[in-house]
Amino acid sequence: MTIDASAVGTRIGPVTLRWSSKDCLVYALGIGAGTEELAFTTENTAGTEQRVFPTYAAVLATLGPEIFEAAGTFDLADMVHGEQGIELHRPLPPDGSLEVMVELTGIWDKGSGAVITSRVEGGDVFTATSAVFIRGQGGWGGDRGPSARAVPPERDPDHQWSYSTWDGINLLYRLSGDRNPLHSDPSFARAAGFERPILHGLCTYGITGRGLLHSLCGSDPARFVSMSGRFSRPAYPGDTLTVSMWVDGDRATFVTERAPGEAVIDQGTCTFRP
Repeated sequence: MTIDASAVGTRIGPVTLRWSSKDCLVYALGIGAGTEELAFTTENTAGTEQRVFPTYAAVLATLGPEIFEAAGTFDLADMVHGEQGIELHRPLPPDGSLEVMVELTGIWDKGSGAVITSRVEGGDVFTATSAVFIRGQGGWGGDRGPSARAVPPERDPDHQWSYSTWDGINLLYRLSGDRNPLHSDPSFARAAGFERPILHGLCTYGITGRGLLHSLCGSDPARFVSMSGRFSRPAYPGDTLTVSMWVDGDRATFVTERAPGEAVIDQGTCTFRP
């Protein structure tokens, strides 16, 4: 198994993405939206136009493992989603198609593993960035990469928003495309070292995005500009996730915790239109 750092700059595409109103509704339910969010969970409520959660862009930007083929040969079971970012250039429509380009933007040597960063350019709709950690693929003497971190200020948060997940939300979320049995099969999860199936990272990310949208943007996707964060530990179905937000103008720093002191997303930043 080898990592090829010279693959930085490799571009893949164009890749055509298509999504439907139903896809957006299923996604909304999979990140916990309900009857108080009918603009996102129904398409035929009187006087209410269907809207799409901005974090659905992260789902659209999640392409197959073939995008990493140029970076070397390694066991995909050793790949862990490390970071995710999205920037919305305009609100996502409920139905659409889009051609995107993917670029490998960095390959870093973290000692115990390698980090591969990528960017998905979605034209005038969104840009998404992500980082994956490949366990056991470090130590070749490469650059460790950037280390800038978003740290909350030492004061009480300006906003807090909580959502109690439930047993089965993982089974609903998987219908948005990620059928990894780590999130559904108890025996597979135990073999991977977890007590039971864990929440998808992007489910936790989507729930966090709901909290940011409602708390900072008045539930209006047109005011939501960007969001990024690091997956620091897994969450489980049934966990109550609390998003703490510190606001500075049109920017917020955030942390999502499954319990006090147990962050599942940290180093979070969000920008928005006040």
